[in-house]
Amino acid sequence: MLKSFFITGTDTDVGKTYVAAALIRGLAERQLTVSGFKPVAAGATWQDGQFKNEDAIDLMRESTAGLGYSDVNPYCFEPAIAPHIAAEQEDMVINLPDIEAVYAKHKLAADMVIVEGAGGWMVPLNDQLGFDDLALALNAPVILVVGLKLGCINHALLTEAAILNKGCRIAGWIGNDLNGQFMEINENIRTLKQRMKSKFIGNIEYQPDKDKKSAVDQRKIKGLLDYLIEFR
Repeated sequence: MLKSFFITGTDTDVGKTYVAAALIRGLAERQLTVSGFKPVAAGATWQDGQFKNEDAIDLMRESTAGLGYSDVNPYCFEPAIAPHIAAEQEDMVINLPDIEAVYAKHKLAADMVIVEGAGGWMVPLNDQLGFDDLALALNAPVILVVGLKLGCINHALLTEAAILNKGCRIAGWIGNDLNGQFMEINENIRTLKQRMKSKFIGNIEYQPDKDKKSAVDQRKIKGLLDYLIEFR
């Protein structure tokens, strides 16, 4: 049975790609065909005759569905700025039906599709459309990555409220230790568990000896993977 999840975050640089790639890798190790989908990305370099985004490449590297780069990341812009501004500078409009058409390819090719947004939940895509609208249109349950740092409680509660207000379903939230220097992680997680309406489904610890593209120890997220596979 096909399942999809939409990965969003409490802000930019909170580890969405790190989490998404870890989920893809772990699910693939369960013998599932898994596809990573980054519909829109801003911040790219010229590679193999086209602009490519490193986050999208990370998802593609872990995916087992065999889709090409243009299907993994159909809208890719060179400057690392808000995507709607990048699109305006190229005289383009990010189009929802085009994204839905590519998403249909992912659903045909995979058992599980992990869709990653960019920036935070309400980043604009054009004058009327935002990532929140995209998540709603794709009808994929949302996984919220909470970057564990000062201010994360407010950011997490506001983002969760916005997701629910949009009418989207939340599969759960994941805590991500960004640098190993936040001293009150356990206290913040306890507070978020008390105050958030959605389910806490895991915490990814900081690994000082590994870069952001390195594999998360799959034993540490076994319960998270089990939960997503069983999620209904």
